[in-house]
Amino acid sequence: MFSKEFLKEVLDIVNMVSGWVWGLPLLILLGGVGLGFTIFLRGLSFRKLIHALDLAFIKRKEKGAHPGDITHFQALMTSLSATVGTGNIAGVASAIAVGGPGALFWMWVTGLLGMATKFAEALLAVKFRVLDKNNQMSGGPMYYIEKGLGMKWLAIAFAVFASIAAFGIGNAVQTNSVAKAMFSAFNIPHWVTGLAFMVGSALVVLGGIKSIAKVTSVIVPFMILFYVGTALIIVVLSLDKIPGILSDVFHYAFTPHAAVGGAVGTLLSKTIQTGVARGIFSNESGLGSSPIAAAAAKTDEPVHQALVSMTQTFIDTIIVCTLTGLVILSAGEWMNGVKGSELTANSFQAILPYGNYAVAISLVFFAFSTILGWCYYGEKSVEYLFGEKVIHPYRLLFIAFTGIGAIGSLDIIWGISDIFNGLMAFPNLIALILLGPVVIKEANRYFKK
Repeated sequence: MFSKEFLKEVLDIVNMVSGWVWGLPLLILLGGVGLGFTIFLRGLSFRKLIHALDLAFIKRKEKGAHPGDITHFQALMTSLSATVGTGNIAGVASAIAVGGPGALFWMWVTGLLGMATKFAEALLAVKFRVLDKNNQMSGGPMYYIEKGLGMKWLAIAFAVFASIAAFGIGNAVQTNSVAKAMFSAFNIPHWVTGLAFMVGSALVVLGGIKSIAKVTSVIVPFMILFYVGTALIIVVLSLDKIPGILSDVFHYAFTPHAAVGGAVGTLLSKTIQTGVARGIFSNESGLGSSPIAAAAAKTDEPVHQALVSMTQTFIDTIIVCTLTGLVILSAGEWMNGVKGSELTANSFQAILPYGNYAVAISLVFFAFSTILGWCYYGEKSVEYLFGEKVIHPYRLLFIAFTGIGAIGSLDIIWGISDIFNGLMAFPNLIALILLGPVVIKEANRYFKK
């Protein structure tokens, strides 16, 4: 394998590039787009949240046949499968370990503003989707950039970034985190975890979006309830610490934390950067990934799926990430130099006996479901670039990469994932800004009915 010196040099380069990509311009774009849609839609993401949750989880009898491949619920579960992953376990832990308690505040900001962004993305995805040669719906930023803006080059750029990013955020990072957790909890070799994920993902993703949607509709509700239930037990056991923890979260969101180390200015910027980066990594608002699944929903009303899709960010960040953060800060393990899923597992174990096993089990389901969702995102991106003929080869390559990710370096993989996440966001955010009037017009039309 590579020497430690070589890996350190690579990591330094990756971190430097990641710092450029996730610099002030992208942070302003992400926050500005979310804030802009929140204002111009008159707080729709808050006012209509209950209505959106009702649309997402209460089954209705549809009148007539609607275009699309999967139901609203299946589209939401596919999107949640891709977002509720190791970012909720390892990502939150890494953000707090590097940026301190204040990083959790900036994750909340990305979630609250990201709900409006997610609404806009999904609406545009359904409005500008197309029927491909396999008689399936294809949509997402590459389509609303090309059809809505006529900027083919920007659409191609997004598709290239997304198809590559899928191997990081939706693949290698997932199996890498699980492999470490399974080795720590059960002494299972990394290669065994990688092989198991290769076989499991192959059984599902080779069947396409309908197979993925059926499996995620079963896995995702179970895994979220299991993890949230376990985390809630720990929070209840630590209830006396919660007021102080929340005070620290708000205080250190704007004040450097000494435990992080480095210069004062760098400390605060690192807190914001890690909170936003990991928040976006977790809920993917602004990245343009989840609209690809939203476009497959059976509906003739873009706003319906937009409302359903925005609940994804609420569930992912405001519920799941918050509980993870509260557990980590309650246990006090975050200043011990441990990061990633190991920190979360240690925190669960410190308060709840065998809590580390609950984290390991959750990671398996979180990571597996994320791989399923991101395989679909990646294949739709390469389909846009090269046509339907490349879908099957891409799936096979994606499956093979799940094994490779299990034995890689976590820090380097996280860094590379952050880079391509950021690169994906730029063309998508530009499109959201330019197509903002379309989103507002569609929303006003729907709610006037």
